[in-house]
Amino acid sequence: MALNYVWIAFFILAFIIALIKLIFLGDTQIFQHLVESLFDTTKSSVMDIALPLAGTMAFWLGIMNIGEKAGAINFLSRIVGPFFSRLFPEVPQKHPAIGQMLMNFSANLLGLDNAATPLGLKAMGSLQEINPNKDVASNAQIMFLVLHTSGLTILPISIIAQRAILNATDPTDIFIPCIIATYVATLAGMLIVAVRQRINIFNTVVISWLLGLSSFIFLIVWYFSTQLSKIQISEVSRVVSNVMLFLIPIVFILGALRKKVNVFDAFVEGAKGGFETSVRIIPYLVAMLAAISVFRNCGALGYIVDGFKYAFSHFNMDTRFTDALPVALMKPLSGSGAKAMMIDTMTTFHPDSFVGRLACVFNGSADTTFYIVALYFGSVGIRKSRYAITAGLMADLAGVIAAIFISYLFFG
Repeated sequence: MALNYVWIAFFILAFIIALIKLIFLGDTQIFQHLVESLFDTTKSSVMDIALPLAGTMAFWLGIMNIGEKAGAINFLSRIVGPFFSRLFPEVPQKHPAIGQMLMNFSANLLGLDNAATPLGLKAMGSLQEINPNKDVASNAQIMFLVLHTSGLTILPISIIAQRAILNATDPTDIFIPCIIATYVATLAGMLIVAVRQRINIFNTVVISWLLGLSSFIFLIVWYFSTQLSKIQISEVSRVVSNVMLFLIPIVFILGALRKKVNVFDAFVEGAKGGFETSVRIIPYLVAMLAAISVFRNCGALGYIVDGFKYAFSHFNMDTRFTDALPVALMKPLSGSGAKAMMIDTMTTFHPDSFVGRLACVFNGSADTTFYIVALYFGSVGIRKSRYAITAGLMADLAGVIAAIFISYLFFG
C-alpha cells in the first residue's frame, strides 16, 4: 500500500505544482514539459533499461545456474548460513537463496551494478518460492531488499571516475567517507528491520559477523589510505572489481567441469529466464519511473531543497550542505538522476569544493530505493510491500546524515 500512496502522491503533487505555475507564474510550457518527460521516460524505461537488462539477465542467470549445479551456491550457503539464519529465520538453512543473496551483496560491495541486479533478482525469486503469501512481501524479502537498498559498497569506482573526468585534484578523496556513510546506512537498515521483525541480533553469531565485517572494512580503508597513492587507489579499485567480476564465471565453470556438468546446457537452461524476467518487470518500471519523472520535472525537489535551506538558516547553522541535497533527495528515486545531479553539482561548485565532494558522498551512501522496490518486487509479482519502503528510506536517511557529518569532518 505504501508504494500505491507514493505513486499517487507523485502525480497529484506534480499536477498541483504545475497548475500553480501555470495560473500564478504564467508558465505556459510546464504541462508540455511534463507530458514530454512522460513520453521520454516511458520510452527509456523499456528501451534503455528493461530490454538491455535482458541480455545481462540472461548471461548472469545462466552463470548462476552453472554455479548451482557446480555446488558453489550450497558452498556459500554453508559459510554464511549461521549468520543469515539469524537475519533470515524464515529461510531454511542451506537454501539456494542464501548463496544467491551473498552473491548479490558481494557484487554490490565491489560496485558491480550490472552483475548485482540479475543476481539480486534471482535471489528474490528464490525467496518468493518459500513465501506463503505470494502477493505480500515476506519478512525475508524485506530484510534482503532493505540491505540491498542501503547500497553497501567498498569500491565506489564510478564516482571516482566521474571526479577524475571533471579534473578533481584528488578524485579518490571521497573514498573513505563513502564507505563510512554507506556502512552506516546498511547497519541502520539492518537494525530497523530487525526491530520490526523482532529479530535478536545481539547474539554471539551476529555480533561476531558484524565485528568481522567492520574489521574487514576498516582494514580496506586503512590499506587504501596509507599504503596506496591517490592514483593507485583508483587503479587498484578498477582492476580488483573487474577481476572479481570475471573470476565468478570462471570459478563456476571449473566447478561444473569437476562435477562433469554439461556447462553449456546448464547455461542455456538458466539464461532462458532472463528475457521473461525483463519483460515481466516492464509495467512496474514504467509506472515508477513515470511518476518519478513528473515529480522531478515539476520542480518539487527544488522547492524541498529551498525549504530545507530556509529552515536551517534560522538555527545559525552552516547551510552549505543544502546545496548538495538534491543528490540525496534524488538517489532513492533514480540512480541516473542522482548521478546527473552529482555531476551538475560538481560542475557548478567545482569537484574540490565542500558541496561537490558532499554530492559524491551522498551518491555513494545509499541506493535507489523506489526503483529497487519496483524492480525486485515487480519481478516476482508482489503487490504489497508492507514496510519495505519506510525501512529503506529510514536507512537512506541514516546514510545522508552520516554523509553530512563525515564530509564536514573530512572536508570542513
